[in-house]
Amino acid sequence: MADYKTIHGTTIKSYTTDPDNIIEGQVWYDKTNKVLQFQIPNTTSTGAWRTGGSLNTARENLGGAGANNSAGLAFGGAPPGDGLAITESYNGATWTEVADLNQGRWGVAGDGTYTAAIAFGGGTDPSYRAEAETWNGSSWTEVGDLNTARRYIAGSGIVTSALAYGGFEPPQTGKTESWNGSSWTEVADLNTTRNSFDGAGADNTSALAFGGESPPATADTESWNGTAWTEVANLNAARAGIAGDGIQTLALAFGGDPRTAATEEWNGSAWTEVADLSTARDFLSGNGTQTSALAYAGNTPGGRVTNTEEWQGTGAPIGAWATGTAMNTGRRTLGGDGIYTSALAFGGEVAPPAPSSLGNTELWNGSSWTELADLNTVRKLMASAGGPASATAALCIGGEAPLTASNESWNGSAWTEVGDLNSARTQFSGAGTTSAAIAFGGEAPGGVTAINESWNGSAWTEVGDLNTARQSHAGAGIVATAVLAFAGAPSVAKTESWNGSAWTELNDVNTSRSFFSGAGVPTGALAMGQPAITEDWNGASWAEVADLNTGRDGMAGAGATSTNAIIFGGAQPGQTTVEDWSGSSIVLKTVDTD
Repeated sequence: MADYKTIHGTTIKSYTTDPDNIIEGQVWYDKTNKVLQFQIPNTTSTGAWRTGGSLNTARENLGGAGANNSAGLAFGGAPPGDGLAITESYNGATWTEVADLNQGRWGVAGDGTYTAAIAFGGGTDPSYRAEAETWNGSSWTEVGDLNTARRYIAGSGIVTSALAYGGFEPPQTGKTESWNGSSWTEVADLNTTRNSFDGAGADNTSALAFGGESPPATADTESWNGTAWTEVANLNAARAGIAGDGIQTLALAFGGDPRTAATEEWNGSAWTEVADLSTARDFLSGNGTQTSALAYAGNTPGGRVTNTEEWQGTGAPIGAWATGTAMNTGRRTLGGDGIYTSALAFGGEVAPPAPSSLGNTELWNGSSWTELADLNTVRKLMASAGGPASATAALCIGGEAPLTASNESWNGSAWTEVGDLNSARTQFSGAGTTSAAIAFGGEAPGGVTAINESWNGSAWTEVGDLNTARQSHAGAGIVATAVLAFAGAPSVAKTESWNGSAWTELNDVNTSRSFFSGAGVPTGALAMGQPAITEDWNGASWAEVADLNTGRDGMAGAGATSTNAIIFGGAQPGQTTVEDWSGSSIVLKTVDTD
């Protein structure tokens, strides 16, 4: 057997402390603690749901198909009566209405991908439907009917090899039918008759059925081997109106009645509770795999919803905050910009009992802070711009000194007063460079505003306003033509994207807040703080990630991506505190050698 030296070309080195600049997979001997240690990426063990783009039509008891969390097909559903024929396709960010089913219905089942799917069964008051339809990516075609018409049916598989099982005829049934791409054949029944449940499976030879109404609600799970159903380990919680996806040996189950947000993973032998949905609901639908899935629509106490959530399963990288070198001057409501290895901090105020505005400027080089030339006008609650080049080129815009329209430009050694804003304001955001920037929102003499101004290197021009007036919000962007604005006061959760001419509303942050910080660009951003919450933006939706080590507000932040950022300053406790963000943290593992 080859030894470590033969494989890696060197022996395992010994250290009294952890070595510097550890790389993934590196192994060393800790002489102090007498253990072997190695480093691996830190990944999630429970998965997480992220808010996705909303459906155009709220509904429940619908069907779904799709291979992962960036590709889905939603069809049919309630309200009762004739049922809906509406079909929508998901691209990872938004739902688009496409060609309708030929037969509107609710309590329908289906599976496949968003370009090749099958829908079958369902109901239209007072009828029970047997029709099956296949989807080719652009339209539905009627194919061979089920042998038994029924509602609240479950199914799994693909467009050429599917399984339909259970449902309500009436009465409820355990009948199972196998689809071979052209016709349905009756096969062995479920052991437990049920309706309003769901299933998972790759084709008509392997499937998993779980939950449902028996009655009452059941936790029963059954596994299909191509010829018969076998009872296996139950869900942890009995529920009807449940949704799920995956295959026979790796499945996901979520939501259900009694109304719940609970999510469970199936590993082939047992169910394990993992991270809950953000919105508890029942009679929803979903698609995908155990590690990449969608949950959409359903019923809540407020009625039918359009909510979509994207599941990222176990094994996804975990980001983490690490405390860095403190600033020289503690402060809050300061300005800042740059990247995580080169950032500029300026202005702000010291805390009570004797608050006062500052002009101090400090430069971060990735390891320490250096004091540089002060602003000409002391101020707080300003906007800033500069992007990755902020160490040598930045803007300090407006703020309170008291309220000012003053604009100063940094050249790497000194601040120079340049063209004033048209509208003096405070508690607003900016983005861009010293030659092309925008400043948006804030508090003006007339109150909270949506004003947006564009800077061309010498003067400001009013351009398209935000759709929602706000102050104390955050922004992300390194160029003036691609900017994100998010959250703010009063109680704003909205996200908007600027393309150089207009703002477009996107998905909301999960937690509305103000006096926090942002970093990144419109395709990947972070919302950080107030108090310790961090949210990650992937270009389509926000997801909560690891909290700051020190909760605070009124801090500044810098970073050109959502994978590496820095925050600094802020309200007590933590006025000098600095934290660095890594979107893919690491963890040390130990092998005991005693």
